[in-house]
Amino acid sequence: MTESNILEVDGLTRTFGDFTAVDHISFSVGEGEVFGFLGPNGAGKTTTINMLATILRATEGDARIDGHSIKNDRIAVRRAIGLVFQDSTLDLELKAYENLRFHAEFYGVTKPEYEERSKELLKIVELADRANDYVRNFSGGMKRRLEIARGLLHHPRLLFLDEPTIGLDPQTRSVIWQYILKVAHEQDITLFLTTHYLAEAEYCNRIAIIDHGKIIALDTPKNLKRQVGGDIITLTTEDNQKAQEGILATFKLQAEAKEGKLIIVAQNGEELLPKMIRDLPVKVTSVALREPTMDDVFLKFTGREIREDEASNKEKTKAFMQRRGFRR
Repeated sequence: MTESNILEVDGLTRTFGDFTAVDHISFSVGEGEVFGFLGPNGAGKTTTINMLATILRATEGDARIDGHSIKNDRIAVRRAIGLVFQDSTLDLELKAYENLRFHAEFYGVTKPEYEERSKELLKIVELADRANDYVRNFSGGMKRRLEIARGLLHHPRLLFLDEPTIGLDPQTRSVIWQYILKVAHEQDITLFLTTHYLAEAEYCNRIAIIDHGKIIALDTPKNLKRQVGGDIITLTTEDNQKAQEGILATFKLQAEAKEGKLIIVAQNGEELLPKMIRDLPVKVTSVALREPTMDDVFLKFTGREIREDEASNKEKTKAFMQRRGFRR
């Protein structure tokens, strides 16, 4: 393990019977990095975190966190990490500070250290004035902020965030991210997060795209977007089929027809677009030009949009449960 890496993963695999949830993945995470796992539900994100957090044993492979093996040094690994689960694990019948105190006792944090640390963290996530309030009265965003504070209470080197803003509205998600990045900076914490919200991937220093249990791309958001191949031009015309033929013949570019529009990926879109409007054999009725987004990146590497995969995920889950013999 290199000094600059807090996490190194080597051939990590998890199978459930004949189903491979995580398939021989290898990667590393540097100290202080915000590292993201991007993929649809069922891609293997949560299974990976559960193995790295020693909640679930790996079928094959290993990983080292702060120099400790997840197979052979499970206790040391657990001391080195914090974890914010996808589903809330707060006790709603306890007050905010009581939830933190219970966590501190579980991790062996001394009372003086707990008192100082809890005040510090509650202040950072702006819940200091709600420390004596029952958690059942908290909003979803407040609960998430309290869970982030709780996950950091025992001074972890690496904080896992499994879908940290799932179920929250876009405005609340944005606010939660302000707290996450603030805490990471002020506490010198490495973040490892999973998400299927493509916009959230922009917060990461590097992103691994995982699909069907395999990492199919890993780079910075900027470099991943570059691999899309250029700017995205969207056109509607009076005759899209004739326009497709004209784009191919004149500009040597493929135009994908989708939902009544033509989508073209091209270099130097600002320069190309006026020529395209002028030289096409049909009238252009609407036009849009933009730089690639993470939606485009996901589409390039997986061949589908993440929303399409989300829509079919319930059927995949149902089929898997049937294969495993589960019934309602």
